[in-house]
Amino acid sequence: MTSVFKNTALAICSAVLGLSAPAAWAQAHHHAQQHAHPQGQATASTPAQRTVLPFDETRWAHALQHGPRPAAYLFTTSYCSTCPAAFAVLHDAVKNRAAKPPLNAVMMDISGPQALRHAWHFKGMTQMYAFDGFEPAIRQAVDPAWPNVTPYVVLVDAKGQTQRVIGPPPPAMLKRWLSPV
Repeated sequence: MTSVFKNTALAICSAVLGLSAPAAWAQAHHHAQQHAHPQGQATASTPAQRTVLPFDETRWAHALQHGPRPAAYLFTTSYCSTCPAAFAVLHDAVKNRAAKPPLNAVMMDISGPQALRHAWHFKGMTQMYAFDGFEPAIRQAVDPAWPNVTPYVVLVDAKGQTQRVIGPPPPAMLKRWLSPV
């Protein structure tokens, strides 16, 4: 990356995230390390990362196979007006739990640092991802029956079983998701 482009990117990140230049550099350095080690994921005990990780078919397969359990994934777009409310339902379901499961947002239409502009809607988010690749193929990998409607929520329970819903998960679904093994 050229130094002019890198400095411009750091300035934009600084402005969006409200960081000082050294803090922006640290965030960019952390982001580069995340890409160098794709297994590096946030855990339920770490605060929301200020990076956007790429999300493709392999990331989804890896999350289902090796990711934390339980976990929630909210698939969203930059223009989804009901996605913040759906995420709030997830956050309310776990906020008083001792062990908080990861609450992940997956941006479908914006990638990279631009996706962070929409992260402020998701209070309590563990990690933000952004689609990286052919969007229909990624959706197909997540759920072949998904009609491309958001918010689309996938809950992975302690056993690795998934529940899927368009819109906020109902209380009975949240209870099944959070019940012990």
